[in-house]
Amino acid sequence: MDMSRSPDAGTLLGASAQLNVMDMDSIDDKEFDIPQVDTPPTLESILSQVEDEEDAFVLEDTCVMNTDNMDTHSWDTSSLASSDSGDPAHLKRKRKTLDLNTGVHGSVLRLSLLKGISAQIVAAADKVDAGLPTAITMGGVIAVGTSHGLALVFDTNQALRLCLGTKSTGAEFGAISAISINHDCTRLLCGFAKGQITMWDLANGKLLRTITDAHPPGTAILHVKFTDDPTLAVCNDSGGSVFELAFRRVMGMRSCDSRCLFSGSKGEVCCVEPLRAPPDFRDHPITQYCLLAMASLTKILVIGLKPQLNVWMTFPYSKSDASSIPQLAWQFVPVQKTVNPILAFSKGDTVHFLLVKKEEMGTIHVIKQRHLHLSCDIISLNWINGRTLVLVDSHEKLQVVDRPTQEILETQDLEQVQLVYNSRHFKSLATGGNVSQALALVGEKACYQSVSSYAGQILCLGTKSAHIMALRTWKERIDFLLKKEHFVEALSLAWSFHEGTAKAVVGLQGDPQKRKGVVVNKMVETLLQFTEYALKKCPEHGKIQLMEQHFQDVVPVLVDYCLLLQKVDLLFNQLYVHLLENAVAKGVFLESLEPYIITYRLGHLPTPVIRDLLSHYHDNGMMDSLERCIVHLDVTSLDIQQVVQMCWQNQLYDAMIYVFNRGMNDYITPMEKLFAVISPGVKEGRSLTDKDVVMGNKLLVYISCCLAGRAYPLGDIPEDLVVQVKNQVFEFLIRLHSGDSSEEEEVFPFIHTLLHFDTREFLNVLAMTFDDFKNDKQALEYQQRIVDILLQVMVDSPDFTPSQVGGLFTFLARQLAKRNNTLFVNRKLFDQVLEFLCCPDDDARHAERQQVLLELLQVGGVVQFDEERLLALAEKAKFYQICEVLFEKKHLYDSIVDCYLKDPLRKREVFNYIHDLLTTPGCSSEEKHKVKHKVLQHVQDLVSMDPRKSADLIQCHFKDEVPVIISEIQDDQILFRFLSCLLEPREGFSSCSVDQEIHELLLDLLCRFDPQQLLNFLHTSQHYRLEEAIQIAEKYHCNEATAYLLEKKGDIHGAFAQLLQILKERLHVLTSEGEEPAERRGEEDGDPARTRLQDCLKNIISFCNRTCQNLDQQQRKELWFPLLDTMMVSQKEMKEPRHSSEGLKKMTLEVLNSMSIFISLPAIIQQILQDPLYGKGKLAEIQGLILGMLDTFSYEQTLLETTTSLLNHDLHWSLAHLRSAVRRGLHPRQDFCNICLQNYKRRQDLSEQIVVFSCGHLYHVQCLQQKECGWGAASELLQQWRCYKCSSHGGKGRPTEPNRARTTSLAQSRITSTHDSIPVSHGKKVATVVSLDLQQELSWDETRSLYRGPSRLSILSELSQGQTGEPAGRPFPVQPVPDSCYLKLCPPPLLEE
Repeated sequence: MDMSRSPDAGTLLGASAQLNVMDMDSIDDKEFDIPQVDTPPTLESILSQVEDEEDAFVLEDTCVMNTDNMDTHSWDTSSLASSDSGDPAHLKRKRKTLDLNTGVHGSVLRLSLLKGISAQIVAAADKVDAGLPTAITMGGVIAVGTSHGLALVFDTNQALRLCLGTKSTGAEFGAISAISINHDCTRLLCGFAKGQITMWDLANGKLLRTITDAHPPGTAILHVKFTDDPTLAVCNDSGGSVFELAFRRVMGMRSCDSRCLFSGSKGEVCCVEPLRAPPDFRDHPITQYCLLAMASLTKILVIGLKPQLNVWMTFPYSKSDASSIPQLAWQFVPVQKTVNPILAFSKGDTVHFLLVKKEEMGTIHVIKQRHLHLSCDIISLNWINGRTLVLVDSHEKLQVVDRPTQEILETQDLEQVQLVYNSRHFKSLATGGNVSQALALVGEKACYQSVSSYAGQILCLGTKSAHIMALRTWKERIDFLLKKEHFVEALSLAWSFHEGTAKAVVGLQGDPQKRKGVVVNKMVETLLQFTEYALKKCPEHGKIQLMEQHFQDVVPVLVDYCLLLQKVDLLFNQLYVHLLENAVAKGVFLESLEPYIITYRLGHLPTPVIRDLLSHYHDNGMMDSLERCIVHLDVTSLDIQQVVQMCWQNQLYDAMIYVFNRGMNDYITPMEKLFAVISPGVKEGRSLTDKDVVMGNKLLVYISCCLAGRAYPLGDIPEDLVVQVKNQVFEFLIRLHSGDSSEEEEVFPFIHTLLHFDTREFLNVLAMTFDDFKNDKQALEYQQRIVDILLQVMVDSPDFTPSQVGGLFTFLARQLAKRNNTLFVNRKLFDQVLEFLCCPDDDARHAERQQVLLELLQVGGVVQFDEERLLALAEKAKFYQICEVLFEKKHLYDSIVDCYLKDPLRKREVFNYIHDLLTTPGCSSEEKHKVKHKVLQHVQDLVSMDPRKSADLIQCHFKDEVPVIISEIQDDQILFRFLSCLLEPREGFSSCSVDQEIHELLLDLLCRFDPQQLLNFLHTSQHYRLEEAIQIAEKYHCNEATAYLLEKKGDIHGAFAQLLQILKERLHVLTSEGEEPAERRGEEDGDPARTRLQDCLKNIISFCNRTCQNLDQQQRKELWFPLLDTMMVSQKEMKEPRHSSEGLKKMTLEVLNSMSIFISLPAIIQQILQDPLYGKGKLAEIQGLILGMLDTFSYEQTLLETTTSLLNHDLHWSLAHLRSAVRRGLHPRQDFCNICLQNYKRRQDLSEQIVVFSCGHLYHVQCLQQKECGWGAASELLQQWRCYKCSSHGGKGRPTEPNRARTTSLAQSRITSTHDSIPVSHGKKVATVVSLDLQQELSWDETRSLYRGPSRLSILSELSQGQTGEPAGRPFPVQPVPDSCYLKLCPPPLLEE
């Protein structure tokens, strides 16, 4: 039954009609002390009651259910849907705290309190000790089970009709844990916490059956469900088993047969749901199978109870939380023009859908549909219609979901409902709690008996109340938003109903046009209400901006929906009339029309509205908007006189053109007015303002549109007027004088004005127009006439620039070059233009004149000049680009090189031109030879211009002429830059193979001009002779370069002497600077002398470190001791403490640390003590040096000891694990040989040997010998084998390289087995030989690296190899050392006494 009065509920039989025909016994209210309800409200009245009614329902015993202690915030929802539920007075108090952000779907679900039922539940618990409610179900009536074993049955008026059971029965059976009503509302099944099941007759309240043996004792009933067959039901107990209950009546005796459908030992079922068809689908073919869905903790099953038991489908769950509770729900859904049941099931946060249909062969076919994923843990799942589901999550948040789109339509909070949970029954506390831990965990969230759905309505059972949910009708959803004064959201929702995009629609019936008509009427009514509301709620006092903002939120919405509904009469005849009451509203309305006018959604406006529109825009200075509106409006709705006058006054030329063109077919008057605007500035020759430029461009565009047959600014000229308009425009342009001309006016003033304004654009307009002329004789005459006028105006006038004149002749040349040209132009005019452009006496606009002549030449066609004369004129005028064009025609490419070199603007492009020319295959060898000769003639100029590009060019094309080119360059500075670029190694160029003398020449030039780059050149170049290079470096006193060359030659002492001399010079500079006043010295870090000294000392120390590797002890002392003496003498020269002395001591200590590697410590100390500086017993001064040396020694000793310890530990670990691996026992995988596939004891009386490998494979020795899987001495114990199966390709063919991970054994065993005649025990003799071959050792190394990572020995080896720079061979893969891995070693701390 449908308890909501929805329009589509007419097909269902009302429950009240069913109950009226039943023979009901009266209930003794005094016996149970149940309070009377004088006029109990019906469910229909509850669902349709007004939310704003003042009188709230008050429970009789307020101390039992104190509403003041409830959490008033628990009813807040995200879509305002629940704000009309519960106590209306309470909601009026808290309405201000609601979130006003209503979604596009509005309030979809109505949640209402069943006040009569709730009151009687509370009263029954308080006065007759009926207990708290535990379960609820709904059919033609509503039945509520209690914790004391009573079942309360209510009719549709919420009146208590039956109270089934007694408290003594409840004491014996426990609480009602499950409850169910059959489809014709005649029987009620009650399941109890202690396992019993009772059946009641709802017509007279008689107990029909008490079932105690349907399932194993000691388990609670979790579910009991009727099927569509009135003689068949199913129950599910806390043991996880499911039983079928078949009711029989023989000879007046009622009985019940039980059959186990699913045993809890195979997986505990915690939810069952039979497919029950609504009245309209009782004859559906699927109903004959009596389908039942069961959900266990790991999967769901769909079985058929008829005609015989059959499992149709199993479906395992995806991974989810162990505490998540399975849910099942059936619904008949129309899919592809047929109606079939869909099973929705969930566990956790995902809802799956299975379509169940009967095939023609009589089998059941299950099709998986798209699943729905939510970010919540679902504890209740119910269909409310074929498209909509209602979910409840573990936080008691209710969500309404549209299944096809998977969109959440609404969210409500059910916390205040205080749902009843079935945890006690799932834990079977009434029978001792004998359930599994998994089922008890799931039961924490179980609320199966608290939520029941029937005929599009859902009941929720709370601890002290009952609630009902149903979908609102479409009108109710709109009205709900209107009562909240959410007009914009209400209109948006109504439009979704109109377009058919709304979800969960209830109450819209009929064909689409009829439904749209009903919605339109509602929207019109809403628009009128919105208008009245806006005027009523307008702030009367305050800033005008507040009022404007108020109407800005309202008026555009009204306009938009009126146009969407095509209700223009409503917009202007009703809404606008209402808005005229407020001046601000009127202004906002008129301004909001602009975007709709521009987009042609509004073309024709009533005359009063147009008048108001023009006045409002004009009075508020909105001229641009006014102009945009005028050019998009239907001209027949305009007051032309008013519009034209306003356009002239406010210079709205686009609007003025539009009105003249469309309203009066006048295309010339607007042109005259525009010429009047720009002509004064053009005639006076003054610079045009931005306004003049805009007007001139507007005029050019207007002329172009008129000549092309297009209307300005939008649309097209009517076809019958195109030719007429074009002729009128030509006649206007070629007028000899204007209408109000003076004696001083030039002839053809309009063409004069356009040429002076923008010659090129005007000629472009003419060119586009001439392209459209075909066989129109009149137009061709106008074309020739305009050309003659252009020549007459421009050629004889000195007012036009060369660019303008050249543009004219370029335009003419293009027109003459056309195939169907009919123009006539005197060819002598082109010769005059050539003389004019190439005039050598006029240096002004040189580039402009050359560019114009280039364009004229590129046109070609009839424009042909004498090339010799043109070349002479171009050379005279220095038009080198013109010369290039002419030389290229004659293939005089060498002359083009001269043109580039003479042209100051393009001379640097000559390199690219020469390179492209010499690499182009189209040029002959003779032409390329001429170009090369020209390049050699001008090589001095090219190198001076760009040495790098010159070097690139020579390296590509002139490698053999390098000596000649060098001899041509006279300037040494230019030669140095050229050679530096030529000999510099660069990517993409091979090194230039030139003589050694050239490299030595560059070396000489480097010493003279750039000595800082000398060392870099010596390092990178190998094409110089050592002796000559040493002489050059000594010649220019380049000591560092000399030292490098001497070292390269092998003269160690000579090189050391040069470096030592540099060090002494820089020490002298530092000590001399130390004598200056302190304020004249820089900071220590920024002292350039100190920096140079440190660099020099690093170089000489590096030199000594490199060379001492191959020297004996005495030769090492000859290097290090002079260096040490030099550093110590410099300290002696500083007679008083200065800031540089500390730095010198640090440098001396650095020398000592470096030399201690090669020279013994006693020799160093002896050398220091022999120094005269420390010969007077001042040992305290050298204490720092000696202690620093001792620190270095201690650090190196610690490092050595640590390294040795690591190596020893690593070696011990390797050997220990190797020993444990080879002593490990072997376990064969099978008891048969992997070659012959026979048992390893083929014959009881035969003693034969077997071999077991570490991979687990077992073989007979004879089989291995046949397969040649061994090597070494045959028939020996030490013979070594390899696994045939692992070392071959699929066990076939010759063995290949073994798989090191598994195929070779760490210990191979040869086992000799003897078998006696006893079948049970077998005596065995085993001989084991342990050995490792090379492959096994490599395999062991691989395994160790995989399971333990790289050893510390390998890490140290890699580090040492990386430092020496030698390539490291890796016998096994070494993982990269992480950044956090450091050897944190440091010298021991100094202990001062």
